[in-house]
Amino acid sequence: MAQRHHDLTDSAAGAPVTGDALAGYLRARATEFLRALRLQREGGSHGGTDEAAEAARALRRSARRISGSLHTFRALLDADWSEEIRPELAWLSGTLALEHAYEARLERLLLALQRLSGATAVPVQGAGGGAPLHGTAHLPDPAEASTAPRTAPGTAHPPAAPRTVAGPPAASRAAGSPPGTSRAATAAVASRAAGSTSAASRSASAPADSRATGTATASAGPVATAPGPVNERGTLTVGAAKAGALLDRQLTLARTRAHSTALQALGSSRFHAVADKVAVLASEVPLTPDAPGTDLAPFATAAEERLTDAVAALPLVTAGHPYNAEALVHGLSPDTAPHPQDAPWHQVRLLLRLHRYALEVLHGGDCPPDVRLIAAGEALDRHRDASEAAAAAAQAARTPRIAPATAYALGVLHADQRHEVEAARYAFQRAWQRHAVHTA
Repeated sequence: MAQRHHDLTDSAAGAPVTGDALAGYLRARATEFLRALRLQREGGSHGGTDEAAEAARALRRSARRISGSLHTFRALLDADWSEEIRPELAWLSGTLALEHAYEARLERLLLALQRLSGATAVPVQGAGGGAPLHGTAHLPDPAEASTAPRTAPGTAHPPAAPRTVAGPPAASRAAGSPPGTSRAATAAVASRAAGSTSAASRSASAPADSRATGTATASAGPVATAPGPVNERGTLTVGAAKAGALLDRQLTLARTRAHSTALQALGSSRFHAVADKVAVLASEVPLTPDAPGTDLAPFATAAEERLTDAVAALPLVTAGHPYNAEALVHGLSPDTAPHPQDAPWHQVRLLLRLHRYALEVLHGGDCPPDVRLIAAGEALDRHRDASEAAAAAAQAARTPRIAPATAYALGVLHADQRHEVEAARYAFQRAWQRHAVHTA
C-alpha cells in the first residue's frame, strides 16, 4: 500500500548505522531532559509560568523520544533496565501533558460554540457582494420602500418589508471576536446569548396582527423578528452560553487538578528516581555487548512495517469519501468509554510517532523533513483532539438537571466535533495515499 520513503542506511558513509548511533541519540535526549528539568525548576522558583510551561513541554518531548527509542531498539539495551525506566517515562510524559490538554480542549470547545452560534465570522463563497449569509438580517434599502408590500388598512404600525432574522442584531454579531483566553471566550458567548434573548423578548411583545401578516414592528433599535426562526436560533445561542459556562467549570476544575497532580509528581520520589536514571543515561547507555556493531536498519524497518500494517487495517476507503458520517456511528451510545472506532486511529498515531523517532536515530537527529509524515501526523493530532473534545461535550451533557437548551447546544457541539473527527480521517487518508500514487 504505502511505499517506503526513507533510506534506512547511511548512504553518505556507505556503512550501516550501528548501536553507537543509538547511544549517542539517547545521551543527547537525556541531556535535553536534564536541561529542561533545570529550566522548569528555575521558572517555578521565579514565578515564570511561561518558562515553566515551555520547560514542561521540553521534558515531555525528551521523555517521549527516550521511551520510544527504548521500545523500538529494546533488543540492543539491557532488558531489565529498559523495562524499568520506559513505563516511568511514559507516566511522566502523560502526567505533564494533562494540564495543557485540558486547556486546549476548553479553548477548542468554546471557539466551536462561538462559531456554531454565529459569534465569529463565517467565510462566504465568492468575493463579490452576494446574498447575505443565512441567519443575518436583511434591512430594506430606502429605494425598495415603494415596492415593499403594504399592511392592511387600519394597521397601527407603518408598512415594513417582510423579513426573517435568525439571530441577534448585526451590531452584536460584529462585536464578537475570538477570545484570547477561555474566560474571554465564555464572556463572548454569554454576551451573544444575551443579545439573542433580548431579540426574542422583543419578538414576543410584537402585536398579534403584525406577526400574523409576517411583518415586523418598526421601532427604535434592532428590528423585531419572526417567532419561528428566532426560537430555533435563539435556543442554540442561549444554550451555548450555558453550555460554555458548564464546560468552563468542568474543564477548568480538571485542569486545576491536573496542575496539582503535575506539581506533586515533580516533587515525588518517583520522579526523582526517574531523573536519576536519566542522569545516568546521559553519561552511560546500558547497551548489550553486541549492540555497538549491530545494524539499526532492521529495527527501524520493523517499526515502519508495524505502522504500515496498522494503517492497512484502517477503513481508508470509507475515510476517502468526505461526509461519509462514519464518525457519527453510535453517537448516542450511553457508554461512557472512549469511542471504539477511534482506538485504531490513536494506535496509528502512536506507531507513526515511533517511526519518526526511529528515523531520527538513524539520521543522528538531523532527519530530513518528510512532508507526508508531517501532514499525516498533523491530521492524526487533529483527530485525537476532536475525539477528546467530543467526549468532553458528551460528558458535560450527562450532567444532571441541565436545561433543555443547554443539552441541545452540547449535542450540536458533540456532533460538530465528531464531524471534525471525520474530516481529520479524510485528511489523513489524502496525505497517506498521496505518496503511494506519486511513486506508483
